[in-house]
Amino acid sequence: MGIVTSTSEIAYAHPAEAVYDYVTNPANWTKTYPGSAHVGKLPELPLTVGDTWEEAGPDGERIFSWQLAIADRPSLFVFNSVGRLGHDRDGKGGLEGRITVAYRFTRPGREITLFSRTMTIEAYKHAPLPDQLFQQANPARIDAYHEAVARELGEIDTGARPA
Repeated sequence: MGIVTSTSEIAYAHPAEAVYDYVTNPANWTKTYPGSAHVGKLPELPLTVGDTWEEAGPDGERIFSWQLAIADRPSLFVFNSVGRLGHDRDGKGGLEGRITVAYRFTRPGREITLFSRTMTIEAYKHAPLPDQLFQQANPARIDAYHEAVARELGEIDTGARPA
């Protein structure tokens, strides 16, 4: 099996609960993540372990089904792809593999939250995934995501006090 893992982190001047609540709401992903064109079948929030939802990749056609594995507010949120990666809207096609995304939230200082996002893509050697899927694991993409989250957090009242 081939495995690609990338991690990126950023410090926000917001409480961990505010950062957690924002980034763990998949409805916000289309505002922040460059590879997310649409989120659907989203259950009631907050998400609980076992909940599933769908996300369309950058072309809007390939669908990724996600299932929540860990929800430990405000420290850890882990979700996995389920089924075939990048299937069509009818659930057909796609490729064998697995994607796991882990969000970790720590408090290295007062009024500071360190948000770390790790994406792991696993592909069977007999069924390699397309290069464009692995582009989603590029740390530059994740850094762009972190910057967009910072922009969005600046637009909402997170309870953070100005420095």
